[in-house]
This record gives sequence, structure tokens and C-alpha cells, in this order.
Amino acid sequence: MKLALLLNVIDPRIGGVMIMGDRGTGKSTTIRALADLLPGIDVVAGDPYNSSPLDPDLQSTEVRQQIEQGETLNTENRQVPMIDLPLGATEDRLCGTIDIEKALSEGVRAFEPGLLAKANRGLLYVDEVNLLDDHLVDVLLDSAASGWNTVEREGISVRHPARFVLIGSGNPEEGELRPQLLDRFGMSVEVRTVRDAELRVQVVDQRTAFDTDPESFATSTQVNQDSLQTKVIEAQNRLTEVTIDDELRLRISAVCGELDVDGLRGDIVTNRAARALAAFEGRTEVSEEDIARVVSCSLRHRLRKDPLEQVDSGDRVVKVFCKIFERSESTDLSEFELTFTN
Repeated sequence: MKLALLLNVIDPRIGGVMIMGDRGTGKSTTIRALADLLPGIDVVAGDPYNSSPLDPDLQSTEVRQQIEQGETLNTENRQVPMIDLPLGATEDRLCGTIDIEKALSEGVRAFEPGLLAKANRGLLYVDEVNLLDDHLVDVLLDSAASGWNTVEREGISVRHPARFVLIGSGNPEEGELRPQLLDRFGMSVEVRTVRDAELRVQVVDQRTAFDTDPESFATSTQVNQDSLQTKVIEAQNRLTEVTIDDELRLRISAVCGELDVDGLRGDIVTNRAARALAAFEGRTEVSEEDIARVVSCSLRHRLRKDPLEQVDSGDRVVKVFCKIFERSESTDLSEFELTFTN
């Protein structure tokens, strides 16, 4: 889970993470902690859409007009936004709506940006995403696919950038996710309850230490936090230099074909995730081991489900990977699980 989140921070084009697992396993805590690792971004001062001063694809209409008129843009450095989408949110709150205050006080029609505007260039987190209303799911699908949010209502027509990393979490006991939404997530991981007694005690002790004195606990972990942030920033800068051999790319596509994965998102995500992993570990060339570590969580949620089949989708991916990459199927499957040991 932690590595999948970090890979999406390194390369947001991977497409986000879907995290399913037992209740009380720290899914939400881990996701919200991710914001502290993200480096700041330069934005146009006063712009509600976190517009980039340099990239036209990440600029609002107002900022583009200022640039066309030759105006000088004032910039500021902000923390990457981490936006929570609550289950009870309305479509107006998500997309934006007419500014009632300006309409009443000034008699003008103005747009009040919603959560999609605030999430631009950041993270959008949906807890219990499998319980989200269908009409909100449709809006998220449109924005996640296009990177733009279009609002047409009450005589207002607004189109603004909404490029975000979509992160969802949920408990499979509470219902399945729509296949259309599941396919939009670049990666999918499962989190299970820790059974080892020593690890459980370690978690309890850390939680107790945090509850007793949060500031001291944060101070004690700051060195590791800073080190990890530096590693992420270096990986972001190194990403453009990472290459993947043509033979490995052919084998990735062969795995997707063997698994009968619909569309090409599986191929694209696996390639991007492997490149991001290589960058994270300080290398400029993707290895077979990089692919082994990301292939399961990049493809498992894209397989067609057979109600009569008892084999876990992740195991199916690993077995086909072993076949295509000519590895022994007797190899311990845990070798290829998504691991993170920092």
C-alpha cells in the first residue's frame, strides 16, 4: 500500500490507487499521512484552481487571459492539496456552483469552485468509495479521464483543470465497486489484518505513544520522514531518464494479453509503475524485478471475474507472469508481492 502510494506521487499519470481491506488496518491514516511527504508546488497567487505558472494544461481560463494580456503573474509555493471527498457531498460541492453571496450582494453571476478545483495538481481521497453515490462516481470518472471539470448551470459555463491523483479506500464486505470506476484506478492493493503477535504489539505501542504525546512522536520520526521526502523528490526528477527495454515491454503486453485484460490501461500502468519504481530506487533502467513487484497490483483489478473461480486474482497475475517471464511456478508467490520495507 505504501509503495503504491509513493509510486503515484512520483508519477501521477499512473492513475491513482484503490485500497481495499479489513476495517481498522490503517488505510485512511496512511493515505492522509502521504500529504506530509509531498514537496511544495508553485501556483499562481490568488487562483482557486492551483494553476501552474508554466504549464498551460494546468491553468485556469483567467490565468491564460492574464498571460495573453502580458500581465505579470505573482506566484507562491503551496503544499500539495490533499482533499477529502465525504460520502455525503453533493454534486454542487464536488463540481462547484453559483456564488450565492455575490449574486445577492452584487447582482452578478459568479462561479464558486468546488472540491475538484481544490484538488487540481493534488490528491483526491474518497473513503468508503464503494458506497459513493452513482452520480458522483460519474462526475469523478469524467474528471479523472479528461483532467478537466466542466460546469453548465444557472447560466454559468465554466471549464477548469482538475488533474488529480484519485485515491480510494473501502471494505469489500460493504459492497463491490463498479467496474467502470475500478478500471480508472491505476493500481489496486489489498490490506489484511496483521496476525503476528509481535507486530500487533508494535502497532499498539506506536499508537499509544502518539496518543500520549503527538509532538514528541512526530519529532522522533522526522529524520526518516525527511529522508523519504528527499528520496521521492529525487525520484521525480530522475523519472524522465528512466528507460525500459523493448523486450520487457513486449513481455508486459504478453502478460496482459494472456490474462485477457480489456483495453490498454493495464499495459500503460505497468510500464509507468515499473519506471517509477526504478526511479525510486535510484536507477535509470527498469529491471525484471521491478515489473515483478508492480505487475500484480497493476492488473489484478482489471481481470474478468468468474464467480465459480476460487483463485485470487493476484495469484492469477503472478502465475501468468512466471509463465511469460520463464520463472518457475513453484517460486514463492510472496516474492512478487508489493513490498515496502522502510
